[in-house]
Amino acid sequence: MNHLSRLARLALLGAALLLAACKPPASVQGAAVQADGAQADGTLRYAANDYREAAPGRPGGTLRMSTASDTTTFDVHSISHGNVQWLGRILFDCLVYQDERGNISPWLAKSWDISPDGKTYTFHLRDDVTFSDGEKFNARAVQINLEHMRDPATKSPLAAAYIAPYVDGRVVDEYTFEAHLREPYSPFLDVLAQSWLSMISPRQILEAPKTIAQQPIGSGPFVLEQYTRDQGATFVKRQGYNWAPSVTGHVGEAYLDRLELSIVPEPMIRFSTLEARQSDFTLDAPAQNAQAIRANPDLQMRSRVRKANPFRSLTFNVERFPFEDVRVRRAVARAIDREGIAWIAGFGEFLPKGDFLAANTGYYDPAFKDALGYDVDAANRLLDEAGWAQRDPQGYRLKDGKRLAAQLLIYESGVFPGSIAVAIQADLKKIGFAMDIDLLPLAQITERRYASNFDAIAGGYWHTNTPDGLFILYHSQSISTPTFIGQNVGRLRDAALDQALSAARQAHDPAELARQYRIAQQRLVETVPAVPVFESHVLVAYRNAVKGVIFDTSHNTPFFTSVWLDQEAQ
Repeated sequence: MNHLSRLARLALLGAALLLAACKPPASVQGAAVQADGAQADGTLRYAANDYREAAPGRPGGTLRMSTASDTTTFDVHSISHGNVQWLGRILFDCLVYQDERGNISPWLAKSWDISPDGKTYTFHLRDDVTFSDGEKFNARAVQINLEHMRDPATKSPLAAAYIAPYVDGRVVDEYTFEAHLREPYSPFLDVLAQSWLSMISPRQILEAPKTIAQQPIGSGPFVLEQYTRDQGATFVKRQGYNWAPSVTGHVGEAYLDRLELSIVPEPMIRFSTLEARQSDFTLDAPAQNAQAIRANPDLQMRSRVRKANPFRSLTFNVERFPFEDVRVRRAVARAIDREGIAWIAGFGEFLPKGDFLAANTGYYDPAFKDALGYDVDAANRLLDEAGWAQRDPQGYRLKDGKRLAAQLLIYESGVFPGSIAVAIQADLKKIGFAMDIDLLPLAQITERRYASNFDAIAGGYWHTNTPDGLFILYHSQSISTPTFIGQNVGRLRDAALDQALSAARQAHDPAELARQYRIAQQRLVETVPAVPVFESHVLVAYRNAVKGVIFDTSHNTPFFTSVWLDQEAQ
């Protein structure tokens, strides 16, 4: 489909949405979103047993899995792809793990000490762990992995940023490693628990780093047997594995003999093969089929929320007309019908979101969840106050003869279909704002994104397991430079926000962390650098024969070490 025909299709969608007002069908309006977990006082909590084995499973069998896209590389240090969240746990292990409350617990590191100044971390490592090539996991392995994450040749968009304060490390003895930071950095242990910061064989890193992409060597519960790009991969059980995180309650090797992963971009095929028993598990359950999955007595549907940053409908370039005016940004935020857009994207599966931190994240404060709530009257008052009181014959606002207009950059994706952009356009027309849509290939979007060559840019989420995700997206130090790729693409510079987020990185006291993150959350709803629209959901579905499904504490994605197959239910 060429560019013009795509734009024509968007125009038709726009006409339909203007009539429908972006609302879900009347039969489901007001229905509760069926997300896992308990919602109370604006927060979201999950039961501890969601993260821990209830009982040992039965060994044996092959699990047939599907996912929507390919990471195209298994070098987890070099990418930010969301599939790493669960894929990394299949092949690799991390130094530490979060427990069900978000506290740091042991994994490959048995314990650790933090110096009084917060700049030296001493890790005491397990002495019984090996990589699948026979290499020992030890202090040298940790040192080599940290260097690989930040090596410019790795081109890491994520792991390198997460360990940016790391200066160097010292091998104290074979199983003791000392990490030196240039400044206190309270999220350091949290980020080391994430799959993107997994441990890779030091021999492979030093002797054959290019082979990591297609033939990774980890210490994890499975080993890659075969991989065909954009088609799939096969993993086999790692014999002798016996170092799963204690939080999971799993002891010994994985239960499954094999995992067969297929790359299936088409949502309907992922659903139909599951329904027809041609697959057992999909890691990207189609939201449009969620009701059918729940209605099928042979299937299970799970909906989880990722921590840190919710999904953004758009991000503003705050240095560019008209979004240099915070009143205009706030008016746009209040004019967007989040419930309607959450329905378009998630078919009733996504929790609408109006503030800047996911409701299951540590130090989330629900006090600001309604500050940018949908209110067309409030949006109109804000634009009047900003001097946009006049209207042209088409109903769009004017000031000094200039129309209130901007361009929204989008690319078509499963998570952010063009229909969402059209819904935003329809919502903004109601307040006299002309939002044009520019549909471009992803490569062009990426180029313009990092060059800040846009008015507003659509879509996106940035997952991490700590509220420091706010620093990654909105601190002025996260603005891109000629030598640094940052995630503050809207170029927000706010001294009060910077101060709070920097202070949170320096703090370890929970009360002080709560205070600083509260300030940051309040400042974000005041400065409005973006428009959060719904929580970032993990949707998975599987057959009843699949047992032992628990979730990773950092990513809320399935943890396949504990999964087993009930052969009698096959």
